[in-house]
Amino acid sequence: VIAAGQKWTKVWEVDGNNADGILADKDGSLLIAQNHNSAVVKLDQSGKASTVYKDTHTGGALSMNKKGELFMVQRGLHANVSQLAPKRRILADKMPNGDPIDCNGGVINDLTADSKGGVYFTMGGLFHVDPKGTVTRYGENLATNGVVLSADEKTLYVTNAGSVAAFDVQPDGSLKNQRQFVQLPTPGGDGLSIDSQGRLYVTAGPNVHVVASDGKLVGSIPAPYGLITAAFAGKDKKTMYAVVSLTDPNRLQHAYVYSIPMLAQGYKDRAK
Repeated sequence: VIAAGQKWTKVWEVDGNNADGILADKDGSLLIAQNHNSAVVKLDQSGKASTVYKDTHTGGALSMNKKGELFMVQRGLHANVSQLAPKRRILADKMPNGDPIDCNGGVINDLTADSKGGVYFTMGGLFHVDPKGTVTRYGENLATNGVVLSADEKTLYVTNAGSVAAFDVQPDGSLKNQRQFVQLPTPGGDGLSIDSQGRLYVTAGPNVHVVASDGKLVGSIPAPYGLITAAFAGKDKKTMYAVVSLTDPNRLQHAYVYSIPMLAQGYKDRAK
C-alpha cells in the first residue's frame, strides 16, 4: 500500500485550536473540522487554508455520502448530528425517549454517512440516525471512537479500544451480527478510513494499521507522533493525511496535519 522509505511531511498547523474529522472534498482538498472556533477549514493541495463553514456549534468530525451531502457531529451544549450541505439543518438532537443527546454522556465523537440519508455516530457507544432523525443504539460492550462504512455499505466498522468491531448493515440501516473484525497490535484505536480495495486504515498511537477486507493485518505505517484521524485526499486520492493533536504545559492546543504518498488509492465514490 506504500512504497519503502516514504516519510510524513507536515503540511499545515494551527495553535490554540484543534483539527479533527478530516475528509476529502470533491476537488481533492482536505476538509478539517475545528472545535474551538466552530469552523470548517478547507486545505487545498498547495497548502493554502480557507474557512468554508462557520458557526458549527463546536463542530467535530465530518462525513460526506455518495450524494455529496455533508454531515457533522456538533459537540457544544445541545449536541447534535447536523447536515452542512447542500442545506444546513439539524438531523437529530434527541434520543428515542426524547432526552437530549447530551444526556447520553461523554462527547459525540465521529460519524459516517450512508447514501440513503442516514448517519452512524459514536458517543460512548454506536448509534444510527435514520433520514427522519430517529436515533437507535446498537452494539454491546463497545468502547467506540472511529466509525466508517465499507465501500458497498454492507459492513460497518467501529473501533473498540484495542480492536475493531464489524456489523452487517441491513437494507433499513439497522445493524446485526456484531463481531470482532481485527485485534490491533497496539491499543487505542481511533480514526478509520478505507481504500479502493476495501482495506481498512486505523490510527492508533503513532501508527496507521492497515487491515485487509478479510480482517487480516497487512502491516503498519509508523508516524512520528500519535495520530487521531486519517483520510485519503489529494490528486487521485493517493495521498494519506493524518492529524496530530498536542497540548502544551499551558493547556494550549496545537494541531498539525501531516501527509504521506501512497500506492494505495482512496475509495473515489465517497469522500471517506
